[in-house]
Order: sequence, then structure tokens, then C-alpha cells
Amino acid sequence: MSEFLWLHFSSDTLASGPVQPSAQLQFSPSLDVLPLASNSLPIQYVRHRRARRYVLRLTRQGTIRITLPRWGSKREAFSFAQTQHRWIEKQLERREANQARPWTNGTEIWLRGERLPIQIDDGFILLGSETIRPVPSDDLRPAVLSHLHQLASKELAAKTLEFAAMHGLKVARIFIRDQKTRWGSCSRRGTISLNWRLIQVPASVSDYIIIHELMHLREMNHSRRFWKHVESACPQYRDAERWLRKHSKEFY
Repeated sequence: MSEFLWLHFSSDTLASGPVQPSAQLQFSPSLDVLPLASNSLPIQYVRHRRARRYVLRLTRQGTIRITLPRWGSKREAFSFAQTQHRWIEKQLERREANQARPWTNGTEIWLRGERLPIQIDDGFILLGSETIRPVPSDDLRPAVLSHLHQLASKELAAKTLEFAAMHGLKVARIFIRDQKTRWGSCSRRGTISLNWRLIQVPASVSDYIIIHELMHLREMNHSRRFWKHVESACPQYRDAERWLRKHSKEFY
């Protein structure tokens, strides 16, 4: 499964860092709620044995999720969250602005690695080479998203089967999902799940994610042996990782 931090993109916005135990901070009576200037957000603590530092995510549901390293404590994790007040407030403001803005003629969105303007022509929605039948709404988002979901279901599934055959791997099932915190996953039963937003990224990036998940059919971990399989099948995978780190937050 794709568990590296760079794969946790935002719908869940992310910040990370160490905490100095000696920092002089004022604690809330409860470590499960973080007071902010405008409101308070509940905190969920999740311990991860491979985590090396505290990682804070602002989830799509409006809660704070903090990953703790094996040696970490809730009090130190809460201290870290307190130091991120300004960052959290900024993310909330950005998310509210994005959600309030409808998609109209001229709105630019990602498709296959390009930012393309949505256009209206003779009653139809045009997005690059795609022609989309509109729905009765001033906001073009529902019609465009529905079309992108259909594209993803068709193209990503076909590419997964193509790569699986190329590398002699057997896939049990393929799901195209609206995943909240990752680009893809692979189960021990051979089920590959992919985020529909992969239709929006460059082909080299979506190819890498698919190959990454397929290689878990050989190694259900992120060992050196796993990464050798990935590099053999996708020599430029580091370029794809860099692209994701740079652009992931633009898809929410």
C-alpha cells in the first residue's frame, strides 16, 4: 500500500515537524480539541511505527489528524499542533474559498497533466478534447466531475491491466475511488484501488502510481527489494514523486 508521507495528498492538507519537549506552551484542558481563533477542531491521534516525526493533517471532514512516531506522546503531539495555529487557520481559509467558488466558463482545472480552461460552446462544456453534456446548474463542477470519473474508470483500469500483463502480475479486482488521503493502494488479495484524480495528472505520474501499487503484488512493504522492483519497472519514478510533492494540494 502507498503509505509514504508524500502520497498523502490533500484533501488532507499536511504539515510535519519535530517538537522540542522543553517548549513553553499553554495546554488546553483537553488534548482532544484544539482551540483556534474562530472555532475549535477535534484532534485524532494515530500512532505509526514507521513515522519519524509528528505529522499533522487537516482532513476533508474538518478535523485534525496527528500521526505519532512510536516514541511520541499525545502531549508532545498537542504541543506541535499548537505551534501550527497560523498554518491551520490559513488552510481553513483556503479551503473555504475553494469550496465557495463555482466552476464557470473559463475556470481552469487539471486534465492529463495540463491546466485547461472550461469552455462553453453551443450548449456543451469543452475541456481540452473532451465534450461534456451539461447539467441544469450554474455551477459546471458536477457535470465536469462526473465526466472525469467516467474517464478515470475507463482509462486507469485499462492501463492497470496492461501493466499487470506486461510484468506478469495477476490483479483480482480494480476499483476507482474517491480516496481522501492517498493516490492508490493494493490489498493482499490482489485488489488495486486508484484515486480517480490520477486522470488529472501527467501520464508519467499516473503510470508510476499504478506500477507502484502493482509492485506490491510482489512485495507488500516498502523494503529495498520493493523499491528495486519499482525502479526496474519505472526508472523515472523519482521525477513522478517530485511532481506529486509539488502539485498534490492543487487537486482539492
